[in-house]
Amino acid sequence: MKVLVIGATGGSGRAAVTALLDRGHDVTVMVRTVEAQQTFGDGPIGVIGDATRPDDVDRAVRGQDAVIVTLGITENPVRVRLRGPARTALDVRSTGTRNIIDAMQRHGVRRLIVQTTYGVGDTDGRLPLRYKLMFSLLLGPQVADTVIQDRFVHESGLDWTLVQPVNLTDSTDGGDAFTSTSGELVGWQVARSKVGRVLASAVDDEENVRRTVAVS
Repeated sequence: MKVLVIGATGGSGRAAVTALLDRGHDVTVMVRTVEAQQTFGDGPIGVIGDATRPDDVDRAVRGQDAVIVTLGITENPVRVRLRGPARTALDVRSTGTRNIIDAMQRHGVRRLIVQTTYGVGDTDGRLPLRYKLMFSLLLGPQVADTVIQDRFVHESGLDWTLVQPVNLTDSTDGGDAFTSTSGELVGWQVARSKVGRVLASAVDDEENVRRTVAVS
């Protein structure tokens, strides 16, 4: 399949690209700079663009079979909370996803996989108190934008799957992540590499269409 990854420069996005290539898919990555494109080597096709610009997204989505979205802000969360992001729009998740959905509807692309975060949407209310406080005090505006993003996906009418990992790490532990459509977890940390494999496997997984998958 032809799969577009938007948000590919983040840890989960890069892991998804690797997993997609391993599974034999034709991968396109949408990145904001030529320098970012070059870091992927010769594996995926690179498209320069910004997810908050509808025309850029339209050009990238055209001709694809599926889209994986791993949009987010990679800057220090304390700085973002106090001063706002320096390089990425604060509403990148919702605005970018809205643009992607619009482009997919125009071009007849049905399969959409979106990484959000555990504790919003279908898993709202399942967080322990310490994480609720962190969401409120440190990540409030970003979580609020993720809630909007989640709603856009639910209302899209596309063949979507929402992937909701818990706290992400750079662990190289082997094995696969634990996944659940009921919100069940086996821990509060999961390696980005494992999340990438979940995202990639969701592309041709019809069982979890229009479901939210918790990843731990």
